[in-house]
Amino acid sequence: MIKVFKEFKEFCMRGNVVELAVGVIIGAAFTSIVDSVVKDLINPVIGLLIGGIDFSNMFVTLKAPAEGASFPTLQAAQAAGAVTINYGMFINASIKFAIVAFVVFMLVKSLNKLLKPTPGAPVTPPRQEILLEEIRDLLKRN
Repeated sequence: MIKVFKEFKEFCMRGNVVELAVGVIIGAAFTSIVDSVVKDLINPVIGLLIGGIDFSNMFVTLKAPAEGASFPTLQAAQAAGAVTINYGMFINASIKFAIVAFVVFMLVKSLNKLLKPTPGAPVTPPRQEILLEEIRDLLKRN
């Protein structure tokens, strides 16, 4: 049993596992920043440009608790127990995804530039290849 715990400890202390854990924690923190950017900065601007529409309150009521009931906001519909399709929330999630995907793309792109291998000294072929090339060239001349 002690061997299993020792192997588990070695597994957890590998570089990749620790890096992955740090990445997940930073990703969770980054999610709240993206939520705020989308909710507080981007959606108001887009809503203003398309006529003051608030995406978070865009929904379709499938079934209202009372016949003919309408709701001014999604929160009011949910509080009343209405069954809704919240396509505005889907728009918000799509915008968040696009932002995260773009940031990850830019991060990977910049990391690739930083980690680009520097050109080193030209690699000389092995001695056997040099000899074979010399033999080939001698045969061509004869």
